[in-house]
Amino acid sequence: MAEQNRIIKKYPNRRLYDTRTSTYITLVDVKGLVLTHEVFQVVDAKSGEDLTRSILMQIILEEEAGGSPMLSSEMLSQMIRFYGSAMQSMMGRYLDSNMKAFVDMQAKFSEQAVPSFGVPGLGTPDMWNQFLNFQGPAMQSMMSAYVEQSQQLFQQMQDKMKEKTRKIFPDATENAAPKQGKTSGSAKSK
Repeated sequence: MAEQNRIIKKYPNRRLYDTRTSTYITLVDVKGLVLTHEVFQVVDAKSGEDLTRSILMQIILEEEAGGSPMLSSEMLSQMIRFYGSAMQSMMGRYLDSNMKAFVDMQAKFSEQAVPSFGVPGLGTPDMWNQFLNFQGPAMQSMMSAYVEQSQQLFQQMQDKMKEKTRKIFPDATENAAPKQGKTSGSAKSK
């Protein structure tokens, strides 16, 4: 029988209770579950509401405040601007697909590092730093390819938006097209 998701209950006193181990745990413990790819769900002990995303956001907040942030203020500001806009759901999918592409690239890179350099997995931050410093030009090339792929994904997303807009508002997109080289005598009659 397949094991169910690990359930962590969050109580009103902000304590987290791991139902599998029957112990109280901390955000550091939850971070450990994430790092070991453990499947879990955090639920409100009283209502049963899924709180997993909010707990993960708390972990990110603590990591960002820890001294070596990954997200710049400009990036966070841009993300906030997408909330409530028509592009919000598309931006979420865009970020998700880019993260998956980046993780896939890192996994392939780690797989290739073992046969090429005898380095098992390049799992630690120190090993990655040493490797990246040693492989500067190669990494620049690979990151350029990643950025190009990301730009292509964004362009595809824009093209899909334009196509959907044309289907929903056919007259608006036709009228919004730039009018080049038209004279008053060459206007279309309907």
